[in-house]
Amino acid sequence: MLGSTFWQHPLVETAGYFSVVILCLIVSMVVFEIVTKYKNWEEIKNGNVSVALATGGKILGVCNIFRYSIEQHTSLTEMLAWGSFGFVLLIFAYILFEFLTPRFKVDEEIEMDNRSVGLISFTISVGLSFVIGASIS
Repeated sequence: MLGSTFWQHPLVETAGYFSVVILCLIVSMVVFEIVTKYKNWEEIKNGNVSVALATGGKILGVCNIFRYSIEQHTSLTEMLAWGSFGFVLLIFAYILFEFLTPRFKVDEEIEMDNRSVGLISFTISVGLSFVIGASIS
């Protein structure tokens, strides 16, 4: 009985959710590193504000999706499954953004530090994370 109440303690649950979401965030950053044509962390290190905006939007978007998932699902497995599904939708949105802008290549513009494109990328990631999060609830 003591063991089951330990796992249900709010501090333990919070630490568990935090740990799982950090791991998911790391995985998502690896996936985004593969999906984008530029090297996110190298560009950020070199001062590319557009890449920082786009990457920050992805981080905020992923965290926001998992926030909704934690809020709505009672088990760690459900939270992880729905949060991961939301993350896949966010990747799809990024690919769709590239597809819907035939006049320029989003990745190339961000790599060249086109801050307008970086800001729009940030806004799309964050904005759609609210829609995705609400829909996975």
